[in-house]
Formats: sequence, structure tokens, C-alpha cells
Amino acid sequence: MALPRSDDLSVRWSGRLSIKRRILAVNIFALAILAGSLFYLDSFRGRILSTRLAQVETEVEMIATAVAAVPGSERQALLAALGRKSGTRLRLYGREGKVMDSWDGQPPTYHLRDPEVEPWPKDIARLLDRGFDAIVGGRDLPPFEPGLEDGLAVWPEARTALASGRVATAIRRAPEGTPFLSAAAPVSNDGSSVLLLTVNARDVRTAVRAERLTLGVVLISTIILSVLLSIFLARTIAKPLRRLARAAHRVRLGRAREVDVPLLPSRRDEIGLLARALHDMTHSLRSRIDATEAFAADVTHELKNPLASLRSAVDSLERVDDAALRQQLLDVVRDDVRRLDRLIVDIAETSRLDAELSRARFEPVDLGSMIESLMALWEPRAESGQVALAFARPRKGTAVIMGEESRIARVLDNIVDNALSFAPPGSLIEIAATTVDREVIVTVEDEGPGVPQDKRQAIFNRFYSIRPDNEAFGGHSGLGLAIARAIVDGHGGAIVVEDRHDGRKGARFVIRFPGVTA
Repeated sequence: MALPRSDDLSVRWSGRLSIKRRILAVNIFALAILAGSLFYLDSFRGRILSTRLAQVETEVEMIATAVAAVPGSERQALLAALGRKSGTRLRLYGREGKVMDSWDGQPPTYHLRDPEVEPWPKDIARLLDRGFDAIVGGRDLPPFEPGLEDGLAVWPEARTALASGRVATAIRRAPEGTPFLSAAAPVSNDGSSVLLLTVNARDVRTAVRAERLTLGVVLISTIILSVLLSIFLARTIAKPLRRLARAAHRVRLGRAREVDVPLLPSRRDEIGLLARALHDMTHSLRSRIDATEAFAADVTHELKNPLASLRSAVDSLERVDDAALRQQLLDVVRDDVRRLDRLIVDIAETSRLDAELSRARFEPVDLGSMIESLMALWEPRAESGQVALAFARPRKGTAVIMGEESRIARVLDNIVDNALSFAPPGSLIEIAATTVDREVIVTVEDEGPGVPQDKRQAIFNRFYSIRPDNEAFGGHSGLGLAIARAIVDGHGGAIVVEDRHDGRKGARFVIRFPGVTA
């Protein structure tokens, strides 16, 4: 699968959803689960209706028992008193029709409202009721039509109770949408009369609406809070990441010097760590670019000198007939070729040094044993310059570091070669390797002219060279100490030059490596 280009900052994965939209989607999904609590309201309404119906059933049985216990002349007064106290309507039916009604001569105990004449907020409330029923799949109650002639034929539950001798109940929907409950119970054992209790259970709808309002307020408040938190998270996560992505994109386009990678100093989380890491990476990249450009300029400058000399000598060969002069010009050509060869080899090694060190596998290196083996190479060169070498060998296994043996040997060889080139005849070069506080320290001391204070950093720069007066021009590339410092840095160490501690004239190179911990 082809990966998207890094300059395309649009999101092409996760369903093309940005972090901001994914945060919103996750929070809205959680809210959808919360919205599922609406189904709780249906079960809540069902429990209230069941409880209310059981209450009505109990009431009609008790009132039927009481009516059966009093004489017929007292029943009308009893029905009126009990209906008024319970807020219900009580009707006594015989097989031929209605006998008594608790509302006869009394004010009604409940009212059925006409939705056509109610104010518009009630229409909205009923619309919400229907929407809620549609969402939860509430059962559709049969409508109650109060305009029908009031008789036993209108109430199937009354006929059922009259025929079976047991209590029968029914639930209907009043015109304004409230539950209309009815219950019938036989009054006499012979099945000649039945008591019908009816009530408009507005309290059920009121309780459901109050619960729904509370839940709606909680749900809306939670939605608002969730959206605000999602926007806050998106601004604190997606926006900084987008800024970092744009900065990285500008760096990729080669505008590292122009790019100000946001540092986000106030962020103490992972995004802050990422911002500071990218800032440090960009700063390091700038340094590498500057170093590469400076190195390229230095290489150009250093190669021009021998090439100019070589061109001049070659051009002069065609015009010179003197054999001795021609031989001098050929010697110049050979020296320039050797110098170019040395420069190219050192430049190549310097350019690939960082990459090779980053891939190198470090192993334990005993510097004591290494320096002792290198002494056999250094001593002939020292004898040719009438210089003595002295090495204070440490106890075996005490000066061990982790590193690449060949590179460490190159460091030591460059430092000792530098000391040999400055050491006057009859002088002594002292080499030592010790371990101090988990550091392995190698020192090389000579009796040469030393290094001026203001040159002690510059001598480790590429192509910077302070050479002895008696040395032939072009004998060194000026990269030896630079290579040594690069290798030491790659091993986590440090190299400095200082005055000798004994007060004598000369230079003292100190190389520090992390020791091998037990």
C-alpha cells in the first residue's frame, strides 16, 4: 500500500477522521449510551402504571365489599363519600343498567380535558410524549371516548366482572393523553350488580414527565459539557500537533533556518516532550547543515591549494628544459599528489565517521593492552625523531571501556603522532591510562612548545593546523585531531588539551571515556 506524502497534511486513515472529530465521536458515542437511559423511562412508566392499577383494583374490591354491607338506601351516600375521598368515580350497575353514580348531585372528582382548547405548550408536551413513545416503542392504549352513552355496554370490564364474579381492569388513553384506569368488581354473590371505578391517572403522566425533564436536563448538560471538553481536548491535542506537523514539513522542504519549531514550554505532557524533542532535533539538524556547509567550504579550500600548486608545476614542465629544474617540478607534483591522496583519505573517513559510529557494535576494549601493542608502532617513529616514549601500564582489566577497537586505536595514534611531530629531539613523551571514579583517563604529555590558550579549542576543528616550523608543508591534512575528537564524542567521551601539571613546558592531552560498570 502506498504511503501518503509527508507534505499532504490531510488525514488519510481512520476513516479520514481527524483527532478532533474522533474525540467528538468517542464522546458522542458515550452520550448515546447515556441517551439509552430513555428506555428506563418506559420501564419506569410501566411500573407506575402497574402499581396504580393494583391500587385501583384493591380500592374497587374494598369499596364493593363496603357497598354490599350497607342497605340499599345508604349506598348512594356511601359511593359519593368514597369517590370524593379517593378522587375516583364510582358507578353501580345492575344487569338492566346503571343504578347509582357517585357524581349524582356531587361535583366531579376529575376532569377530562379537551386538547383542542388547551394552550400551545401542552401541544408541545404531547408531541414530546408521542416522540418518547415512538423511541421506546411504548404500547398504544385504546382511546377513551367520554361522549358515548353511559351504560353497561360501554364498559367491557364491568360485563366481565359481572359474568365471572372476579375483579376486571382496563387501561385506556384519555383525550389529553393521560392514562384512564378502570376496575370493576361484583357487589353481590348472585351476580346481579357490579361496581365500576374509573379515574384519570394524571399523576402517572406527571411523574413520567418530571423524570423525563430531569433526565433531559442531565443529558443536555452532559452533551454541552462533553462538546466543550471535546473542543478543549482537540485544541490542546490536535492544534499543537498540527503546528508541529507544519514545522516539520517546512524543515523537510529545506527551510530549517527559517523554521521556529514551537517549544511549548508550558506543556508538561507527551505533546510537550514531542515539541521539545522536535525543537532539539531541528536545532541539531541546523547544526549539521551548518557543519556540512562549512566542511564543504573547507574541503574546497584545502583541495584548491595542492591543485593550484600541481597545475602550476605541470604547466611549467612544458616550458622548462633544465633537467634539474624539471626534477624539482616533478618532486613538487609527487608531493602534491601525496598531499591530495592524504586529504581525500582523511576527508572520506571524516565524512563517514558519524554514520559508521552510529552503526558500530561496541565491545569491551582494554586500553592498557591496546596502548602496549601500539607502542611497537610508535617507537620506530619516535627513534627517528630522537624522542623517547614512556608508558605507565595499568593493571590488566582496570582500564576497560566499551568501544570499537580500531577507532580507539586511531584516536591514540593521532594524539601520539601529534605529540611526536612537536616533541624536540632528546625529549620524552609520557603516556598513561588510569581509572578514576568510573572514568578511564588516557593522558599524553610531550615537551614541545604547548598549545596557546586561545587555540585549545580551534585545534580540534577540521583543517585547522598549527605545525612545527621544521615540518615540510603539506605533511598533515589538519584532520587528525578533528577525527580524534569525533571518535571520542561518538564513544560518549571528551578530549581536551591543557598545560602539563608538573609546570614543565609542553602539552598535555587528556581523553576521558566512560568506564565499564560492573
